[in-house]
Amino acid sequence: MATATQKVLLFVIYAAINGVVIMTDSAPIFVFGDSTADVGTNNHLQNCTARADHRYNGIDFPFSRTTGRFSNGKNAADQIARLLGDYKVSPPPFFSLLTRKSTFKRNLLRGANFASGGSGILSETGQVTFNKVICLGEQIQQFSTVRRRITKLLASTKAADDLLQNSIYIISIGSNDLVESLFSGQPGGPKKFIQKLTETYVTHLTNLYELGARKFGIIGIPPIGCCPAARVFNSTGCYEELNYNARLFYGSMQSLLTELSQTFEGFKFSLGNTYAMTMNVIDNPRGNRFKEVKTACCGSGLFNGAGDCKEGANLCSNRGDFLFWDKFHPTETASELAALTLVYGEGAEYVTPMNFSSLAMA
Repeated sequence: MATATQKVLLFVIYAAINGVVIMTDSAPIFVFGDSTADVGTNNHLQNCTARADHRYNGIDFPFSRTTGRFSNGKNAADQIARLLGDYKVSPPPFFSLLTRKSTFKRNLLRGANFASGGSGILSETGQVTFNKVICLGEQIQQFSTVRRRITKLLASTKAADDLLQNSIYIISIGSNDLVESLFSGQPGGPKKFIQKLTETYVTHLTNLYELGARKFGIIGIPPIGCCPAARVFNSTGCYEELNYNARLFYGSMQSLLTELSQTFEGFKFSLGNTYAMTMNVIDNPRGNRFKEVKTACCGSGLFNGAGDCKEGANLCSNRGDFLFWDKFHPTETASELAALTLVYGEGAEYVTPMNFSSLAMA
């Protein structure tokens, strides 16, 4: 009998050949998170230093455009949106919606992306390191603005409620909180910090629910201790303390989401275990179509993890063979594999209690 991993890989091949997508009657998709989902938010932040609007980012994006994605091409938000509905890429950044008056109505009813590279669950995460980022709480405030405008556009609170309750809410965040907390110190230890992080997440999800969200696609924290930047501090393996905290937070999220689904009427969720997905690739690269899982495609220094991906950095030519694009982020190929697993995966190993396609149709 095929394992869960083998089933996903077989479907990946099938989907790649046949161009499979799940159609959801163009239900809006709203994306929240950090650099794993940012499609240009930080381009609009004048003083922000967490930016990807420069080469070599976007080298494999259509027309080699540097859109602000921390990727050689499309990121996970793009890939998930493409699989879930009639989208070529993720809905546009919230800030760009405000400036596109001619297409504002059409774009607004298809969703928006609020993700900001360098941000976190906690409001303070990334603010000193990158000068200015949009934290999750502020992203939700921006969504409340979208809700008001949709209600005005549809001229009906009920119509807006119906639309938003059938929308899909993708959230990919938390890695920056763990990294900053580790290097700035964790008063009371990691378990106390994870408790604080979880309680803050509860507040954010509750606020989204009160604004009309019902279908939550939560992407867990990957093994950030295995990214090239972390391997620089442990050349013989992964930075285990970061990985331990990521596992701890995933367990906390499982309990949190289950409790919320039992507390709030209509609350549905899908939790993606990107930690397990990524470790499967690292432990079995060939079986997952990768050749290099330690060194970044673009960067400098040990594992290409000591320097940023920019013009003049080392740049691989066989980008589809690499798990990591730069010292923190996955390649377009890795993001596509993750998205296919999140959207179509079977069994609780990688996504629970249902996959994202089932969530969309729930």
